[in-house]
Amino acid sequence: MSAVIADPRAVAETVTDPELPALTLADLGVLRDVRVHDGTVVVDITPTYSGCPAMGVMRADLLHALHSAGFDDVEVRTVLSPAWSTDWISDDGRRKLAEAGIAPPGPAPERTAGPVPLQLGPPRRTASCPLCGSADTEQISEFGATACKALRRCRSCREPFEHVKEI
Repeated sequence: MSAVIADPRAVAETVTDPELPALTLADLGVLRDVRVHDGTVVVDITPTYSGCPAMGVMRADLLHALHSAGFDDVEVRTVLSPAWSTDWISDDGRRKLAEAGIAPPGPAPERTAGPVPLQLGPPRRTASCPLCGSADTEQISEFGATACKALRRCRSCREPFEHVKEI
């Protein structure tokens, strides 16, 4: 290992999410663990959704940041269990989302152990406008710029905004 100038966790915690650049992977709750094992920095990340297209970029950004900080041997692992939940977004991450004009998610739905029940109706989501604070909003589209966000519009200020969906 060359001259290391930082703690590997501190370095990994600075990497931003490629789809929500206002947040770090730590803010988003995607960064699960950073440890050194037999001289290798091992980083565990969990996707927000199965098949999340940003995982490759997250992995590459983590490798780049850690290599640039002097860590030569780095392994980034994908951890699928337990599945990521919007409840893992930090309070600071929720604040940053709102400051970026994106409505943060509410509490994730509670799930019991066992099979996931089939829901035939559309999900009922609500979100306050991050621009004016009004709770009088409507969903325009189930999907925004990414699969993890819905597109909504405020009925008070008439501005559109994205909402991170609860999962």
